Amino acid sequence: MIDYLQPIWDSAPLIAWGTAYTVGYALLGMVFGLPVALFITWARFEKIPVLAGLFGLYVSFMRGTPQLIQAFLIYFGIGSMGLDLPLVVIGTLVLIVNASAYLSETLRGALNGITHGQWSAGLSLGLTKFQTLRYVVTPQALRLAIPGISNTLIGLFKDTSVLSVITVAELLKIINDVISATFKPFTFYLLAALIYWSLCLVYEYAVHRRLEARYSKAYAR
Repeated sequence: MIDYLQPIWDSAPLIAWGTAYTVGYALLGMVFGLPVALFITWARFEKIPVLAGLFGLYVSFMRGTPQLIQAFLIYFGIGSMGLDLPLVVIGTLVLIVNASAYLSETLRGALNGITHGQWSAGLSLGLTKFQTLRYVVTPQALRLAIPGISNTLIGLFKDTSVLSVITVAELLKIINDVISATFKPFTFYLLAALIYWSLCLVYEYAVHRRLEARYSKAYAR
């Protein structure tokens, strides 16, 4: 048993760093992806000429192609343009462009879930369309969007594994390096699966459920 656990113990510092990188990439993908998604949603919701159509194609492409191919396109596309960006930036960009497409659909669906009567009520009180969107519609839409936003972040934790194919240092890349040295693929892939699962569980119980409860109470009032 000791011989079985020794490789895990010896590799623990590296795996801990890999886990930290994975969490960091996922959070960066969400922090930068959400503002992009908000802009996309606004442009499509307001039917801004040209932009609405372009963003519609963008969302369709990102949702309709594997993230693995997107990673290759961004990695080799940046290289073909002669740009020498750090792998951290490239990896984060891969997550942002994918997450923003899914988040924009979540936000668009939430806005469409608000009845027209809410808009009419805000306008009848003398609010502008933007003020109605900000003070009346958005707080209600946010409540509807929380499950979708949370699902995207949970997906980001797992999607970071795609970055290993473009040699970005994260959990799966480090796990693969450890396997190359220890020749214990089942042990370490199982360990990786448990770590990804744990990250999702921690977020679900420590953050997601509290947010849902908070906004549900606020809405009930």
